[in-house]
Amino acid sequence: MASAELSNEQRRQLIDATQAFEAWRYSAQEFAHSYRGSMLWKKISGHEYLYRKQGSVWQSLGPRSAETEDIKTSYVEARTRLRQRVTRQRARVEAMAPVNRALRLGRMPTTPARVLRKLDEVGLLGKQLIVVGTHSMFAYETRSGVLFEGDLTATTDIDLLVDARAGMSLAVAENVRPEGIIGLLRKVDKSFARERAYRATNDDGYFVDIIAPLRANEITAADIKIGNASDELIAASIIGLQWLMNAPRFEAIIIGEDGLPLWIPCIDPRAFALHKFWMSKRPDREPVKRKRDAAQAKAVYDVAVEFLNLQFNARELSALPIELTQSAKDLAARVGKKSKGGKSKK
Repeated sequence: MASAELSNEQRRQLIDATQAFEAWRYSAQEFAHSYRGSMLWKKISGHEYLYRKQGSVWQSLGPRSAETEDIKTSYVEARTRLRQRVTRQRARVEAMAPVNRALRLGRMPTTPARVLRKLDEVGLLGKQLIVVGTHSMFAYETRSGVLFEGDLTATTDIDLLVDARAGMSLAVAENVRPEGIIGLLRKVDKSFARERAYRATNDDGYFVDIIAPLRANEITAADIKIGNASDELIAASIIGLQWLMNAPRFEAIIIGEDGLPLWIPCIDPRAFALHKFWMSKRPDREPVKRKRDAAQAKAVYDVAVEFLNLQFNARELSALPIELTQSAKDLAARVGKKSKGGKSKK
């Protein structure tokens, strides 16, 4: 098996770190949704009015009165309490980071981890952008309580698209136009610049690709403009990606190499394994990539069956093309598992 189970100490720390991060993330989202902005009195034509600012929009809540004074007092008190809670919870999460690193729980490289945190912070991750490719394996291993062998998730060969250290692919959901991806990347690392229409690269050579499904009525790729900036990224349409977008979603809280947690939404591990296995048998695929595709497919299949107890003949995979689902038995034979999930052959 191309993975090793976490120790009891690692499991305990991962559970504690996950719970601390979930509490902080929920509070931070609540603060951003309900209390970001300000509330103040404005004097207009000799009278005072209570105004609430959200984003760039000011809204009048009425003239000064006992009622509006109570509104402002309650708002300030609740905002202060929640801000203090967010601060305390974040401090707890950060205090756990050295232990997470010491126990080797930090898996995702720092740059993609910071990118995903920023996308989550602004609400693009999950709803409009999902992670595809090798980075999904960090979610599978965390939910399974295992660690994949390093050569399955990282390599020094920067020519491999699946290299977790070299780059990351984010898939754009159908009919969605997220705004300003290049600007968000520059908030993480100022050196990010558009290298190709669909790719931004930083000074360290790390790239982020934005891709979208090739729709059924398209013969060639129809690129999707992501934002309005002059150097904004344009999502490249990829054949076969629609299969993955139709698959069930999967999510996990994982730990970055910096020891800090992050939330990652991706595709179901069964869809990942079947798609990788299909890619490994394509004659137009480079041999070195086919071998890695097959190794990743087998490792994820094993984890999905043995640890997540997922079935490859499940109804929720019916959206996948038959050429993928029919290969489950072949993949199971390669791994030495029963294709219907749950238990290994003994």
